[in-house]
Amino acid sequence: MKRWIKIILGLAVLGIAAAFLIYHFVINKPHPDFEKIKPNYSLNARAFYNEFKTSKENAHKLYNGKVIEITGKLARIESADTLTIAVFVFNQGMFGDEGIRCTMLKKFSAEAKKLKPDGIIRIKGYCTGFNETDVIMEHCSLIY
Repeated sequence: MKRWIKIILGLAVLGIAAAFLIYHFVINKPHPDFEKIKPNYSLNARAFYNEFKTSKENAHKLYNGKVIEITGKLARIESADTLTIAVFVFNQGMFGDEGIRCTMLKKFSAEAKKLKPDGIIRIKGYCTGFNETDVIMEHCSLIY
């Protein structure tokens, strides 16, 4: 019986140690500071959108998971709850406007809401993909 108790206690100690290490190194790891990261690519917004529209697979391989800086004509700013989204429109589809949607970092929300439509702006953000109508960018910041 004593041998089983030692085995169970040993497994419990290993389990607790493994849980601590997983929490410390995986769950609690620091997030990247997207505002300070240098962009992997700097592109014109229309050219960036057209790459996804014409060659989706190539664009996914090239841009997904990368920080991209785009320059283009802003169509509008949308607000939903605490999110502020900068929208670049390049096409009219069956379901409305198609283009690039950039979810702004909270730090830049107030500044983004002051931007005028049809103005040329530069935005840097993390590209998460294309949903058949829009290129989605997150953690975006304004570049002056």
